[in-house]
This record gives sequence, C-alpha cells and structure tokens, in this order.
Amino acid sequence: MSINHFELNAVDRSAELQGKGASRRLRKQNLVPAIIYGGNEEPAAISIKINELVKSLEFEAFFSHILTLNVDGEAHQVVIKDLQRHPAKGFPMHADFQRVVKGQKINMNVPLHFAGREEAPGTKAGGVLSTLVTDIEIVCLPSQLPEYLEVDVSGMEIGDLFRLSDIKLPEGVIIFDLDMEDAHDRTIVNMQPPTVEEVDEDAAEVDAADVPATEQATENKDGE
Repeated sequence: MSINHFELNAVDRSAELQGKGASRRLRKQNLVPAIIYGGNEEPAAISIKINELVKSLEFEAFFSHILTLNVDGEAHQVVIKDLQRHPAKGFPMHADFQRVVKGQKINMNVPLHFAGREEAPGTKAGGVLSTLVTDIEIVCLPSQLPEYLEVDVSGMEIGDLFRLSDIKLPEGVIIFDLDMEDAHDRTIVNMQPPTVEEVDEDAAEVDAADVPATEQATENKDGE
C-alpha cells in the first residue's frame, strides 16, 4: 500500500443480526463493523480487518483519497465519510464508506496545509500565525479530488488574513461554503501581533536604584 493507493478487504455481513452485541463479537474477532452506501445500490453492512484499517488511518491522505474496498472479492471504489473511535483508547469502532460513481460529483472534506509560516514577514517580526480552519468541504468529480489544499502564507504581514476565497483551487474544484446562497467567506488564517509585551528588566532595575533609600523608607512608612 502506498499513500496514493489504499486497499482494504471486507466481508459482507448484511445477513447477520445487527446491533451492539453483534458489533462486540466482531471486535473480539479483530474486525471493525462498517457500512457501504450510495451509488444507486442498497446499503450493505460489512466488516474490515482492524489491522488493515489501523495501518491506513496512519496516513492523512486516507481521508481524502478514492479507496478500493474489496467486499468478498468484489472491488468497490469508495471514500470514507465517517469514522467512530473509542473515546478513551482511540481504536476504530465503526466506519462509513460511500460508493464513488464515475462522472458524479462528491462532497469531501480535505485538509489545509499552510506553507511558508517561518518565512512570513509577520512571523519574523514576532507575530503569531493563527489557523482558524484545518479542513474544508469541497465539491468535485472523483478524478479531481485533491489530497489537500495548500495555502501559501509566506507573504503575510502582521494584521493580514486569508479567507476561503483566497484559496487557490485545482481545476474543477469548488468550495461548498462559497457555493451556497448564503455563502460566508470566513477567515481561515490570520497573522496576529505579539500577545506578550517584553519588559525591559535592566531599565526597571535602574529606576529602582535611582530612588534614594531614605525616600523609599519614607514612602513605605507613609503607606502603612
């Protein structure tokens, strides 16, 4: 498996009894319950080997790639739409996959990568780059699905910001939020000024030294 190709093996369990009890039995067998839906076909309950899924989840690209899901030897092109993890231990407990249909657009969340943080004039001046969004929903054909979207922040000065509409998009890709009637062009990243003022300790020591001891003693007495 490479980061450009992900393949999982699954077993159809549609004929089995569903419910928490069945899901627990699958997990004891090192299988993760899942569902595959869409593509003008009926949803199907499946189970996936947990070691295969866990290995794939190590890659960020797994969440924004067309995946090959082999269900009882039959290959399906899918994308992962939802993943439930154990709240304490973090291992996968359930997954939802959507079938991909050639020529039919899909909605997917893809990560944002911010490039040039250290080179930005604002960073060099002590500013703080604040990323407000880590991923966005896009609409595109399966063949045009990007692994991530890059935002170049290398030219940002203190006070600058980037909005959704500033993202350079690959051909055929649109941002879902900007395609709505009530579109909101929200800020995704900004360069904030330093939040902590530097204190000149040497100057403070000099100021204290300039006050005669007798005056300090008088001030302390008056303050009692």
